[in-house]
Amino acid sequence: MKIAKETTMKKNLIIGGVAAIAAAVITKSNIEKSRAIRRDFVKTRHKVLIVGATSAIAQETAKRFAEEGNDLFLVARNEANLNAVADDLRARGANKVETAVLDLNELSEHTGLLEQVTQSLGGLDIALIAHGTLGDQEASQSDFDIARQELKTNFLSIVSLLTLIANQFEAQKSGVIAVVSSVAGDRGRGSNYVYGAAKAGVTTFLQGLRNRLSKAGVTVITIKPGFVDTPMTAHIEKGPLFVGPDVIATGIYQAILNKQDVVYLPVFWFGIMSVIRHIPEGIFKRLSL
Repeated sequence: MKIAKETTMKKNLIIGGVAAIAAAVITKSNIEKSRAIRRDFVKTRHKVLIVGATSAIAQETAKRFAEEGNDLFLVARNEANLNAVADDLRARGANKVETAVLDLNELSEHTGLLEQVTQSLGGLDIALIAHGTLGDQEASQSDFDIARQELKTNFLSIVSLLTLIANQFEAQKSGVIAVVSSVAGDRGRGSNYVYGAAKAGVTTFLQGLRNRLSKAGVTVITIKPGFVDTPMTAHIEKGPLFVGPDVIATGIYQAILNKQDVVYLPVFWFGIMSVIRHIPEGIFKRLSL
């Protein structure tokens, strides 16, 4: 019996040792693979469209692309702010920076915009859609016209752009589409359900788009930030879960580099939202969230 136990212990030690070595090899392999992907990504000069380019998250993400010498096309509605962002990105090393001033709720202008982008950059590899508004929930629930405007900005304008970009990328059988959605779309809450509904729509639309475009070699990435300290959230009291836009930008850049599908930023929001999604509705409706 003693010999049998010793034999079992030895086997377990050997298995444990092999498992540890295998894990180390896999980890090293993943690190080397990640480095190789980054080298290949950086070696290529990408043609990048950034919509909502004056937002804090978009600005920080654009800096990453500029520092690698990529070609950028920026879209925003405030001309003065847009020009300031463009000048900063040129100084940071962008090979080319083109701009267009546009209110993205003018849906009829989207076709011409994409044509302008493609012509100016000589093609398009990456599209980051990062525009949106965080409207007043009480105003939206009191006035449908306000709610409709919020839904148009945060959902319909994005769907319009995605439809055009998706068709172009599908035809060229390549490209990366990254869209800033939100953890707010994971479950409706009384404090922001109009905004959350728009983001839930974006997330679901991206799921279907990903399923469709994966067959054409196109990557579709859903970005789900949690609380971010930006001008858009200036009116909200900050807590320990808030992070700066630079943290989100780093996550977006890495997600594009690694061609991920869905990313929660920071990653701890994956756990938080997993819990929130599984709270029974009978309990959830009694919570003040």
